Amino acid sequence: MNTTNNQLSDSRTSLTANSQKLVPALERGVKILDIVSKSKKSLNVTNIAQLLGVAKSSAHGLCATLVELNLLVRKSDQTYQLGPHVMRWANRFARESDVAIEFATIWDEGSQLPGATITLSVIEGAEVVYIAARNSDLTDDFNFRIGMRLPAPFTATGKAFLSYMSEFDLRKLIGENFPEPLTPNSVQNFSTLFSELEQCRERGYSIDNQQVKEGMMCFGASVLNSNNRPIAGVAVSLPVEAAEKIGKEIIVKSIQEIAKKISLRLGAEF
Repeated sequence: MNTTNNQLSDSRTSLTANSQKLVPALERGVKILDIVSKSKKSLNVTNIAQLLGVAKSSAHGLCATLVELNLLVRKSDQTYQLGPHVMRWANRFARESDVAIEFATIWDEGSQLPGATITLSVIEGAEVVYIAARNSDLTDDFNFRIGMRLPAPFTATGKAFLSYMSEFDLRKLIGENFPEPLTPNSVQNFSTLFSELEQCRERGYSIDNQQVKEGMMCFGASVLNSNNRPIAGVAVSLPVEAAEKIGKEIIVKSIQEIAKKISLRLGAEF
């Protein structure tokens, strides 16, 4: 009887041990994503190998696989950043959570424009993807939807993202051809886009002046992570007449304060 009990105990112990055993390569891949996402500086494969505690050749193979799967992006200086595939998972999580409600609550409690049309988006390639949106009656002829995609060069949040990029990276991202214009006001060449982004950097906020929808203006700002890099964009949208009546100063102050509030929660420094 004791022998049987001991065997049963050993079997359970073995089962528990096996169920907790992780696949080493997968575990290391996840750890690399964590290392890259949490680092306050750009990391190359040597840095990653040291932090992971593996040979450089092993780290190189893992990073190459993650790049191929779009989970990492290798930049021109041979350092890595999170890739767009990670955002797809984040977008799915956001769609299934209460992020839209939470974002709207933060806005209404902290801005001077409660009830306004507001959006939260991330960038994926040359497009922005909306992960939270609250539409108001003022913009009922154009409703933002979670999961909606729009060309980054036209949108306020897209311009906020792009303003952090170099001209070389912008040309590489967008390619030779601009997206088809959504309105007659949509920017259609690099020269104009570079000029708009320079103004965005100088002002500290971005403007979509009827580039997505005629008669509608959007003001945007970047949400920064712990590396002080843009991870999302927030925007408020109003008819041109309403924006002029309220005043640009009030609108801009609201969008900047909310972007800063969310950024601080993510570890950004100001």
